[in-house]
Amino acid sequence: MPYGDGMNARVRSEERRAEIVGAALEVIAERGYRGASLAAVAERVGLTQQGLLHYFPTKDALLVAVLQERDRWDAVPDTRWRIDLLASLVEYNAMRPAIIQTFSALLGESVTEGHPARAYFTERYAQVRENMTAVLRAEYGDRLPNGLTPERTAPLLIAVMDGLQYQWLLDPESVDMPGAFRDFLRLLGEPVE
Repeated sequence: MPYGDGMNARVRSEERRAEIVGAALEVIAERGYRGASLAAVAERVGLTQQGLLHYFPTKDALLVAVLQERDRWDAVPDTRWRIDLLASLVEYNAMRPAIIQTFSALLGESVTEGHPARAYFTERYAQVRENMTAVLRAEYGDRLPNGLTPERTAPLLIAVMDGLQYQWLLDPESVDMPGAFRDFLRLLGEPVE
């Protein structure tokens, strides 16, 4: 087989995997992880369940790919997060409700024992708390204007971001997620436009 054919096959395989991950995001957003089936995902992309298993051998493997893809979308390349970038992230999230719904559904389900995403979210939150502590320390030093340390404030910052997402998903007409987050930043002592 010529070199180019192998390269084309790999590109097609990567494109198919991306298509499957996108379909899985939709199915999970609609049904939750427990209600999502490989058959439903396969049907969305025109595959049999057996065909889908060629790309993702288990439902858990597909779930991990979905979570990793979501993290790639939120990555800040070659830089560190800053407070103003967090506000921009909240605004960006308000433009992609299906992704936020999928993440929120998986997060809610992951608190149960034995859920395949439990370890992922436990590790993710430890990393996010560490990152937010660093963001707050870089911005404010060892104490915020409200007197709290970055370590004490980081979990609150994350709770506000996630809590606003849930409220916004339930009632987007009543909850201005970006505006409410900017209000929270004002409570931290951050001048926000």
